[in-house]
Amino acid sequence: MVLYKTIKDLIVNKKVCNFLFGSRSEFDSLCLEIVSDLKREYPYINRIYVRAEFPYIDNDYRNYLLKSYEDTYYPENIKNSGKAAYIERNFEMIRRSNYCIFYYDETYTPQICQNSKSGTKISYDYALKSTKNVINTKYRNKYRKIFDNHNI
Repeated sequence: MVLYKTIKDLIVNKKVCNFLFGSRSEFDSLCLEIVSDLKREYPYINRIYVRAEFPYIDNDYRNYLLKSYEDTYYPENIKNSGKAAYIERNFEMIRRSNYCIFYYDETYTPQICQNSKSGTKISYDYALKSTKNVINTKYRNKYRKIFDNHNI
């Protein structure tokens, strides 16, 4: 599987130890499952859940999250973001990462987003404009380093 090989390569060859996760998508769930599986072989890696909701959580909820993650946090800069909280959370994750993994198909637009951009497209475009290593697993594990205004 391309995604599994991509994540393992990040751990083994790029020395990535921390993996940030959002929520609300099957892709997030699949990535969490793969990283959790690889954690058995590489116990030093950390799974970190970046919350877009609940800036303050009680111990019960925190303990629930820590069954699947080593840590969780709510980015201070997304408070009062309203409907944009998930997009702002994704931007935060991109800013804190050296590698950003996506599955993004430019030819597909979800029915709900016919008159606007999807959250994935907004986040993907943001990552492409940053100085991050953007990995779109749709393109079969090809690393693409993208700098501002340059499609290299």
